[in-house]
Amino acid sequence: MPSRTVALALGFLAAFPFLLHSQESARPPFRIDADGPVNPGSGGGGNKKDAKPGLPPWYQIEEGVFPPEGSAHAVSGELIMVDHLERKFHLRVDRNDSQDRAVWDLPLESVMLPYGSVWYQGALADLRDIPLGTHLHGQFYIRAVDDTAPPPNRYFRRKTPEIDFRRCFRLEDDFTFRQRQKQQWKIDSVNLADMKLVATLHDAEGKPVPGPATMERIFDLLTSTRVFQGKGFADLQALQPGQSVLFNLTWVTLYGPGRITEVYLDDTARQLAAAQQLERHRNLVRERGLPGWIDAVDDEPQTVTITFFDNVDPALFAELRKAPPPPAPGTAAAATYDPKAPYEPRGGVAVALPSLMTYDPVNDRKSGPIVEIKENQHPQTIGRGNSGVQITVKMDMMLEGYRPKRIVRFYPLAWKVMELPREEKYEGRE
Repeated sequence: MPSRTVALALGFLAAFPFLLHSQESARPPFRIDADGPVNPGSGGGGNKKDAKPGLPPWYQIEEGVFPPEGSAHAVSGELIMVDHLERKFHLRVDRNDSQDRAVWDLPLESVMLPYGSVWYQGALADLRDIPLGTHLHGQFYIRAVDDTAPPPNRYFRRKTPEIDFRRCFRLEDDFTFRQRQKQQWKIDSVNLADMKLVATLHDAEGKPVPGPATMERIFDLLTSTRVFQGKGFADLQALQPGQSVLFNLTWVTLYGPGRITEVYLDDTARQLAAAQQLERHRNLVRERGLPGWIDAVDDEPQTVTITFFDNVDPALFAELRKAPPPPAPGTAAAATYDPKAPYEPRGGVAVALPSLMTYDPVNDRKSGPIVEIKENQHPQTIGRGNSGVQITVKMDMMLEGYRPKRIVRFYPLAWKVMELPREEKYEGRE
């Protein structure tokens, strides 16, 4: 009888073989434990806690494809070097329990993905906006297969375990990181004699955040710590127990939770900081164009279809339809200008590099009318680098660089295209 039961069971599984692999097929094809150790199960080499062997590999970025949700690896550290033109930077990686002491405080060299976003003070930013020494949180991806660049030559050529995570999707300061998670620090005590501030992390409902973060943290204050209150500055005397604040840090994990470089005491101060940073971002994009990549090219009607990235303020997309100011009186354009004529949205397309740097957009961009503007395109990747905004432009002239998957910058006709500082142009570097 037992043998007959076994035979029936084997026959059932043979008829439905997918049941044998249901558990395997349910597993994601890539790592989704963003905060997990880099190489669990590797047995040393910088990762002592390797309790989860057999995990799938980290997600590998594909050209022309936005990465899926939850596929990045989280790394935090201090900004110690920046090349804002090439969108490259170095982080001194935070110490954590997965590292051997020999690999503490080592640098990670990374580059922003074309659709990667930088955030500072609760608003979109550029690497040039963030002061060196600022503690940052990032979402990173494994280097490209053909990336053979050597690691930074530091400290006896030792390498951080995160050394291969050379492509960054999102980079943000502590202010933005906590605000995005709807968290604030509640001040428990302030000791100006010892220059210490004790605080506990709370959620949006004012409750302590569960887990290790619930513990009180003792932060260092500096005589240079900037205090923002209302629409102005305050001194350290304004720090009082019971206040719910956001702050930025430096020297995190070197001598404890870190040193507070700037603290924002109330909503007015936080909103003002975010508003000012947002305007800085908008001005920078208006002068350098909306970044995106080409989805399709049709040579016969000379059309180019562009999907814009989400690393720009969404309000800027409304300016695709904005009419330019009327021409100055007395000019040739003013002679034929009809203020009652309907405006046909137009703009120029300049070829760009993965760093978003252009060659010479004043002279080498080509223009044409926007024949179609779509929204909510490819909804499964909106917020993952994709803005959802897509346009089709009928070009007056096609360029060799207008190819699918190529990076471009688009200049709505309402934006004044001006000569950028020479170091911001790739022209002459070929």
